[in-house]
Amino acid sequence: MRLKNKVAIITGAAVGIGRAAALRFAQEGANVVVTDINSGGAREVADTITASGGRAIALAHDVSRESQWIEVVGAAVEAFGTVDVLFNNAGIFVLKPLAETALEDWERVMAINVTGVFLGMKHVMPLMANAGKGSVINASSVAGLVGSPRSTMYSASKGAVRAMTKGAALEYAARGVRANSIHPGLVDTAMADYASGTAGRSKQELGHAMSPMGRLGTAEEVSNLALFLASDDSSYMNGAELVLDGGFTAA
Repeated sequence: MRLKNKVAIITGAAVGIGRAAALRFAQEGANVVVTDINSGGAREVADTITASGGRAIALAHDVSRESQWIEVVGAAVEAFGTVDVLFNNAGIFVLKPLAETALEDWERVMAINVTGVFLGMKHVMPLMANAGKGSVINASSVAGLVGSPRSTMYSASKGAVRAMTKGAALEYAARGVRANSIHPGLVDTAMADYASGTAGRSKQELGHAMSPMGRLGTAEEVSNLALFLASDDSSYMNGAELVLDGGFTAA
């Protein structure tokens, strides 16, 4: 019960890594605020948690809209009294050659991947600071550390998450609030399905190509890392970037 009585907001929690994290956090005793633009999927995850004896609420949430962040934080406080953990997980994955990237593509990716993380930190970290404690986990990617063809736009967004995390970590460190970024490689989620279709290669082939371990990561493996950062086990970790890629960036 490493998160007993902690309150966690998890964005993009209807599917994939967010869903795995919501279920894992609940198993460890957290009260979970499940948010996603897919409100039906968010409700299904919250219902799964409550059916297992946990506590959760589901909220429709477009992370790029500040008004909805205000509503989500308010609902979390109303339901559970505070916010101890924020997992900024929501994001979109778009691969396009640079010359074929429309301005609308760029703005959409930045709105969700960058502005969404910024707004989450803006509205949650002061609340945490008032309580003198809290942990923010921002989902970046190995694409925020290294480049690859057709990922200029996506890499820019995830590199911004990495840098923002460090700035926020320094700003709030003395007030008991930590912020760290996680950098998964290719994980077996809908994003891997998209990458597979774009590359014209199976997910198994991509796993062999992108990881010395010869496989894709799993959502559960990433949720375990997020759990560590959410818990007091990582109490002295702040402003760090944690890579979970099977050795991809070591090559």
